[in-house]
Formats: sequence, structure tokens, C-alpha cells
Amino acid sequence: MKILITGGMGFIGSAMVRLAIHEGHTVMNIDCLTYAGNLGNVAQIKDNKNYQQTLADIRDRKSLDKIFTHFQPDAVMHFAAESHVDRSIDGPESFITTNINGTYNLLEAARNYWKNSKCFPSFRFHHISTDEVYGELGETGLFTEKTPYQPSSPYSASKAASDHLVRAWNKTFDLPTLITNCSNNYGPFHFPEKLIPTIILSALHEQEIPIYGDGSNVRDWLYVEDHAKALILTLMKGTTGSTYNIGGFNECSNIDLAIRICEILDELVPRKKAYSKLIQFVKDRPGHDFRYAIDSTKIREELGWKPLVDLDQGLQTTIKWYLENKHWWKPLLEKTPLGKKIDKNLL
Repeated sequence: MKILITGGMGFIGSAMVRLAIHEGHTVMNIDCLTYAGNLGNVAQIKDNKNYQQTLADIRDRKSLDKIFTHFQPDAVMHFAAESHVDRSIDGPESFITTNINGTYNLLEAARNYWKNSKCFPSFRFHHISTDEVYGELGETGLFTEKTPYQPSSPYSASKAASDHLVRAWNKTFDLPTLITNCSNNYGPFHFPEKLIPTIILSALHEQEIPIYGDGSNVRDWLYVEDHAKALILTLMKGTTGSTYNIGGFNECSNIDLAIRICEILDELVPRKKAYSKLIQFVKDRPGHDFRYAIDSTKIREELGWKPLVDLDQGLQTTIKWYLENKHWWKPLLEKTPLGKKIDKNLL
């Protein structure tokens, strides 16, 4: 297939780009390279004959129309989004303009292309979203595809709005769409200000490891390469107009996660004191959802997908990747709150 991927320089998008190229698809990667976009995420495939990339912003409709006309995709996979909850609290505007207005522009560009395209019968628009649109769970229960939306943060509200737009374009205009809502991703190439990289890099620099509140908030962790495999399977075999939830079956509280990472680092890079001594509880963020957990029964039964990497295995692989790829994260670390606290001579 010829797949147009938006946000393919980001964490999950680049994992999808690498997998799609590996499986023999032709990819056009469009990204506007915000702080979280990184050319290094696709360095290993940038010279592949089936790979193209262009600098473009989904908020620019004219650029999108030109790209559709030039590339003539069989499908769109839409990853491009502002995605960090803390940043959405500090400055919501870019989340509205990118996640809502940008998705609208992409839907309209795709619809215009689809109506006049030779691939009309087989075209698909796959929108990649988050479990955060559902709000929070108590100590029990799982999110299903029928769970009502109750977003808590500007980020999750903007993603919920984009999901609604995609469904509306399917229902009103018959655009063949798919939506997937995933749990928290982790793995190589994860931007350093996210939770797991923050824990790893804070520990390695012997800095405070900040954990919100009392650390009891629970997330379901999904290894990013497992997620990419679920996404390509959904694109190929999913029923258009449908939503599929993708979870890792790896629930863990933030404090337990931090301790597990510290224990792995104690083995791999031992120091005099246990890394867990660096953990510090900090003021909780506003609207912090207590627990997320996904029921992936639908994608397992309909498409035969299940995650292959459990949390312990995935954390081992991820930590070793960060230890072996300092050249990738060192320049990025300076853009994060952690990097601003560290003496540059130590980076």
C-alpha cells in the first residue's frame, strides 16, 4: 500500500513508519517537526526507496491538498497531535489548533482526494487516538469501545473532539474511517519528558525522580512496537466505521513503575545507593485521572491481535536502548524540565 502518515517523526508515528517500510509498504511521512518530532527517529529507513518525507503542518490545508495530489495514497494514518498532558495544562491553544483544527483539515483534504481518486473503493482513513478520552476508572473496570467520553485535560478533550470529527465524517460523508484508542505507549525513541524516560534519565543523572501525588495513579502500558503491529493490522483488516481499543494488559501504578525501573538500573548501572532513593513525591497535576485500563477483546477476537511484550521485558529493552543511545537523547534532554536542571557539562 501507499500510506500517508502524519506525525511520523514522533514517537508512535515513527514506530509505524519503520514497521510499514519493513513490511514493504510505500510511505509518505509528513511532519512539522515540533519539539517532539525528531529526524533521528527515522534515520534507519530514510534512504529506503519506498520512503519519502516532507515538512508540512496539518493546520495548512493547501499543503495537504498538494501532498494528496502528488502522493496519491491508498490510506492515511493520522498520528500528528500535540500529546503531552502537562503542556496542554500550561498552554492549551496549540492542542486545539493542531488536534481539532488540524484533524478537520486532514479529513477535508482526504475527503476531497477520496471522492476523485482511482482508489475510491479501498481508501481508508485511520485516526490514532488515546484511552484518555474516556476519562478515569476507579479501582476496577476496563474501558471498552462503548465507554462514554469524559475527558479530563485539554489534551484529552482535544483528542475526544478529533475522534468525534472522524466519526461524523464517516457517518455524514461515508468517508471510510477507522479509530483506535490506545493505552500508554513506551519504548525506544520516547521523548525524554514523558514519564518512563524521565525516570530513566533522572536516575542516570542522579536527579530527583518526580512522581505526582502519592504515586498511586495506574496506567496500562503498551510497548510501542506491539502497538504499531496492531495499527497496521487494523488498517488492513479492520471494519471501516469501527473503533478498536488497544491495550497492553500491563497495569502498573506510577510508584511501582518507578521502583521497577530503578531496580533494573541497579543491576545494569549500579551505584552506591539504590536509585529508588531518588524518588520524590511532588504536587499532583490538576485533573490527574486515577486509573486507565483497556479491554482489548474486540481487536483480539476480530483481528487476532495481542501484545507480545510484557512490562518487565519491555522495560529491560527500553532502558538498555537509552543506555546505548545517548547520542539520540542528549540533544533532546535540553528541551525538557530535567535538562534545564542539569549542568550541561554532565550531559
